[in-house]
Order: sequence, then structure tokens, then C-alpha cells
Amino acid sequence: MAAAVSHSLSADTNPAETYWTWRDQAIHYVRAGEIREDRPPLLLIHGFGASTDHWRKNIQGLQADFQVWAIDLLGFGRSAKPAWDYSGSLWQAQLHDFISEVIGQPAVLAGNSLGGYAALCVAANHPDAVAGLVLLNSAGPFSEAATGQPPPKRLTPIAKLVQSLMLQPLPSWLLFQYVRQPTVIRRTLSQVYLDKSAITDQLVEDIRRPACDPGAAKVFASVFKSRQGETVDALLQKLTCPLLMLWGDGDPWMNCRAKGKLFRQYYPSLTEHYLQAGHCPHDEVPEQVNGLLQQWVLGEVEVKGWGSGWVDG
Repeated sequence: MAAAVSHSLSADTNPAETYWTWRDQAIHYVRAGEIREDRPPLLLIHGFGASTDHWRKNIQGLQADFQVWAIDLLGFGRSAKPAWDYSGSLWQAQLHDFISEVIGQPAVLAGNSLGGYAALCVAANHPDAVAGLVLLNSAGPFSEAATGQPPPKRLTPIAKLVQSLMLQPLPSWLLFQYVRQPTVIRRTLSQVYLDKSAITDQLVEDIRRPACDPGAAKVFASVFKSRQGETVDALLQKLTCPLLMLWGDGDPWMNCRAKGKLFRQYYPSLTEHYLQAGHCPHDEVPEQVNGLLQQWVLGEVEVKGWGSGWVDG
């Protein structure tokens, strides 16, 4: 399903933006750059609460050398927000179908945070669709066996009560009304960005706007209570493609060095870089991320044909 879109990611480049119908839902995506026979296309996948807008700087910087795609996961950005159960397996299916039906050939997937976990799921479980994988401060749990950590202590009665309340519609809705306020969004970004100058009014609005769509509150509630998917170590044991890890080393939400060590343990052939940035290095230090990604793809990733599933253009 195609639809006219009035906004653009850049006044200079005007990437093509349209919609694709998936399971009767409208999925928004962006395409820029031309198909290159000697290199695979890139598919950029945002994190929780973000959208294709969060990759604006990367699309601009990479489209001269690659065909670049960016997609809004179901429930986020300009994509539909049905009252479904959201999980990594749902987004995995969405991404795999998008590669097969729209891109038409194996792609390098680059995902931030939640988008990184979804990309890892696709790469591990659908290797023929993925030419390479780039993870930027990727979300996703390792198993207790991998981390060596004891099982979490049982919740106290008060903690159980709080957890139970947050799974109810009204408390979850009230929390969502709070977190989507521009002042709260800006405060949260200030916690996870090292370079505060990167936190612009446009960035705040890009995150706030989709949160005002009908259905956004129910998406938030569903993600909040979704069950844990496959562990990262289990996925890495199935992975076969080249892997690039780009870490914003100042991320307060995760211990990047410790998590990087676990990734190396289960996938020692990976390439990794630690950058002076927070949770979203692609937006905070885009020139560094674009340069490292370009160098790695051209040096490490092979072009793979889609075979009988190939779709021209």
C-alpha cells in the first residue's frame, strides 16, 4: 500500500518514503540510494520509542555508497499500532518478510537497542536473508548460565504488588502519559546521551509525536509485560554471518564492556569498537558510526544473491 508523505528526512536528499502492508497493517519505511551490484543494501532498525527519524544522519551519510532502507517496527513511528501482543518474535517476522517481499535480496541489518535484538533474531533464525549484522548497544538478555549470575531473588510482597499494578491498564496508561511528555523525554535523553548538544527540539519531537498516535499507550503496555524471547547466547550460537559491534561506551543502561565480553565469548570472530557516546551512538556520533560501518561492510561482507526469491529493484 503506497501513501503520500509530506515530510522528508532531508531537504537535500529527499529519501523515498512509503508504506507496505503487512498482516493488514500499514508499515512505514524509507529508501535512499541506488542498488549496488558489488555490495549489499543496508536495513536500519530503530530502538524502543524511536523511528526511522532516528537514522536521519546515517541515511544522509551512507546513501552515496549504499542502498539504504529504514523501517518503523510495528507499534512505533509512523507504522500502525494495533492492540496486539508485541515481542521480539513478532518484529523478527516483520523484518524477515520485509527483506523478502520489499528489499528482495539479503541485507546488512543494523539495529540499535531493541532494534538490535530484533535484527539478531532475524540473522540467527533466517541466515539466508542476512548478509551481515551490526549491533549498536543492542538489547536482549543473556542466560543465567552465560552470565554466571545466580537466579534473581524472589520479589518481596511490596515489589509483587507494584509489578501487578503496572500490568493493569490504568496504572500503565498513567505512566505512559507521564513518560511521553516532552520534558520527560528530554530528561531521559540527557541521561543516555553524552553530547547534550545532540538533544535537539527535533529529536524530542520525533520521539513524542508517535507516542500521541491512537494505540500507542496499548503498545507501551504490551511491550512492558511481554515475555522474554530467546537469549542472546542462544541466538549467537546459531549465527553465521559477519558481526560488527558498535558500543556507545557511556551508556548508563548497560555495562558495555561486560556485555561485549559475553558477545566475544559466544562469537569470537566479531569486530567491535567502543565509542565516546551513550545509548544511541548512531545519532550522537554519526560520522564515526557511518565510517566504521562503511569500512566494515566493504571489507568483511560478501554480496549474496537471493536465489529464487530475488526481486529486482
